Amino acid sequence: MKTLLALPLLPLCLALFACVVSAETSPSPAAGKTGLEGVITISPTHGGPIREGEDSSKPLPNTAFIVRQGMEEVARFTTDAEGKYRVALPPGEYHVLARDQKHKFGGWGPFPVEVAADKMTTKNLDCDSGLR
Repeated sequence: MKTLLALPLLPLCLALFACVVSAETSPSPAAGKTGLEGVITISPTHGGPIREGEDSSKPLPNTAFIVRQGMEEVARFTTDAEGKYRVALPPGEYHVLARDQKHKFGGWGPFPVEVAADKMTTKNLDCDSGLR
């Protein structure tokens, strides 16, 4: 009698076992493990000569950028208060540029970047302020 009660549960147990075995044997890439990170700066910080000991660049805070592969936009990010950024991307070749190009006087991209597999690729970028 107990065997007859457990029989309807057998398909459910087999399905659950198959899911557990499948999950253990087919690893998936961890989210955020592959992509691009770094600091975006802007230079020069002022016109005229740079004096000895004076910084010629500074972090570019709170600025929106896009990532393109060919002509297709594949990601967006905004730098933090320290100019840092991090964006998850699959391995490949991309171009990073400021989202709003029409009011930028210097060079704000496109910057060519290559994302390596299975790691965060560090790429620091320097935007041109246009000051001379």
